[in-house]
Amino acid sequence: MAQKPSIPKGTRDFSPAEMARRNYIFSTIREVFGLYGFQQIETPAMENLSTLMGKYGDEGDKLLFKILNSGDFLKGVSPEQIAEGASNRLAGALCEKGLRYDLTVPFARFVVMHRAELNMPFKRYQIQPVWRADRPQKGRYREFYQCDADVVGSDSLLCETDLLQLVDDVFARLGIRIVIKLNNRKVLSGIAEVIGAPEKIVDITVAIDKIDKIGLDAVKAELIERGLSAEAVEAVVPIITLSGTNAERLDALETLLASSPTGLEGVRELRFVMDTTAALGLRAVLELDVSLARGLNYYTGTIIEVKAADVAIGSITGGGRYDNLTGVFGAPGLSGVGISFGADRIYDVLNTLDLYPASLSSSVKVMFANLGEQEAMASLRLIKEVRAAGISAELYPEAAKMKKQMSRADALAVPFVAIIGSDELARREVTLKDMTSGTQTAVGFDDFVSTLANA
Repeated sequence: MAQKPSIPKGTRDFSPAEMARRNYIFSTIREVFGLYGFQQIETPAMENLSTLMGKYGDEGDKLLFKILNSGDFLKGVSPEQIAEGASNRLAGALCEKGLRYDLTVPFARFVVMHRAELNMPFKRYQIQPVWRADRPQKGRYREFYQCDADVVGSDSLLCETDLLQLVDDVFARLGIRIVIKLNNRKVLSGIAEVIGAPEKIVDITVAIDKIDKIGLDAVKAELIERGLSAEAVEAVVPIITLSGTNAERLDALETLLASSPTGLEGVRELRFVMDTTAALGLRAVLELDVSLARGLNYYTGTIIEVKAADVAIGSITGGGRYDNLTGVFGAPGLSGVGISFGADRIYDVLNTLDLYPASLSSSVKVMFANLGEQEAMASLRLIKEVRAAGISAELYPEAAKMKKQMSRADALAVPFVAIIGSDELARREVTLKDMTSGTQTAVGFDDFVSTLANA
């Protein structure tokens, strides 16, 4: 017996019903992006590996899917290099391309390549899959979609405020209660400065970003392993475990980081973003979280993370400001800020909470039963008129038993079944059955489209 086929771990197939749900998410996000003035672009699934490497930190680089060179990929690699087993060096020789890890770095590359064609500030959105060689688990996949919105070419913190409003609008439309967590990379740099370890900023951020996953004691142990002194670690703890209201936390940070101009600048930026957002109003809970780092090296200012309030799952949206990202591609000083919606996790949250509209369960509005050749031709003529009016319709392809045809309509949650038998054909009528109530109505051919449109 042939082995049953399978798909790679961390990937998923989606049925028509599941795709209807996913498209509901994409269309909701896409509509809000448009309301906020963002324009759509797309970039290739694969990028040159040189574009991707070094942009996500050491941990991110390890999660890049690398693509073997086409043809004789071992050409130019000596047996000695293979025997050494130095995977990183071999990867550089065997792979010139990789699958994109996120949409932000490809966007930065896009901006640099097309700078002369873009009007600044440039607001783009992008909805495409990304790939990460991560260990698959609940809520974490190797292939998943991101829905990004970015503003590049403006230093204004009002961009952050606008993005927070956008996030709030998207999740309000989806019916998901959320908590938006904010921090600032300058605050994290200030922490590193006041504890006397400015050169350890990356080690500090990578470790403290895990506090929700592994707990405070494990973070302290990791900081020690990364070379911080016990005194420095103890100095970090009261800063990353601040409590109280957002205003109280900001005031405490201002005192704790008083000796760091960089840290104070971060506090000022946080205060501005939180105050302007509060003035506009927000349905979501907005929370200052000093431990939030997101583990990515390219953030330089505001850091944003969104979590579902009613489902235990990881971040469902994240982002921040990345002033220096385009500099590595030859365009220094071009500031950007953006957010990324994790569509696959949002999908899981909506499934858990069953928040989809009831209308998503039906594939077409009306299915015409097939009762014979002449009847089918009459049905097809009406179907053409129905579709021209923007109403979805189909004909059962075979003149099968009515029970079988009705079973299909039930299985697909079709709201209406149209029946044209020999009697209906003679009277130029359709028997329209409401599959929810079970009632049947005789409708003339000439009135059928308008009747169905109002049903």
